[in-house]
Amino acid sequence: MPINKPTSPIKASTQSFVEIEDIKDDIIVLRDSFAATVLEVGAVNFWLLSQEEQNSMIVAYGNLLNSLSFPVQILILSKKMDISLYLDYLANKVSQQQENIIKKRLMSYQEFVKNIVKKTSVLEKRFFFVIPFSPLELGVTAVNAKNLNKTYIVARAKTALYPKRDNLVRLLGNIGLKAKPLQEQALTELFYNLYNPSATGRQLAPVKSYTDIILTT
Repeated sequence: MPINKPTSPIKASTQSFVEIEDIKDDIIVLRDSFAATVLEVGAVNFWLLSQEEQNSMIVAYGNLLNSLSFPVQILILSKKMDISLYLDYLANKVSQQQENIIKKRLMSYQEFVKNIVKKTSVLEKRFFFVIPFSPLELGVTAVNAKNLNKTYIVARAKTALYPKRDNLVRLLGNIGLKAKPLQEQALTELFYNLYNPSATGRQLAPVKSYTDIILTT
């Protein structure tokens, strides 16, 4: 007679570990009525600057952080790049090239890129500023925050976050850093790739076109 081994009940789904409840426009709605907006900041090749320029940028960046009257989270993502498509692009260019001199140079460059990939990991770095919104700014307690309407939260979050966001964009621009707010599509792709590391920077179809619910609580 087969013995049935006891099994532990499933206590939580994957969805229960994800803090994001919804994304509306450029606002991330989190659990318990918290929200946030995200800025992606362009990179600067710091080591190509002169010593004087480096010192000036460090001081300016420090002054920027000290001037903020609201909290921010700075997020740096490092991910190994998949350059297989770029290598395919180079191989296609080599096969199409008719000039022998240019063809040899392309082949030499192709081998150079392959050797770099073999010897070291090529990383893609992305930089973000996250500006949070708390229901406490609405004058409600954590208990009452759970009963707030999502549309109301998004509207109030925009009112509170947009001035902070615009001020931060201006301050970053003053020190030569270009910042752009991430909209619904970019935010969805960002979190999709964070929760699916094997996706390697996959671009999704327009989020408005999705009609099926993939994860449910």
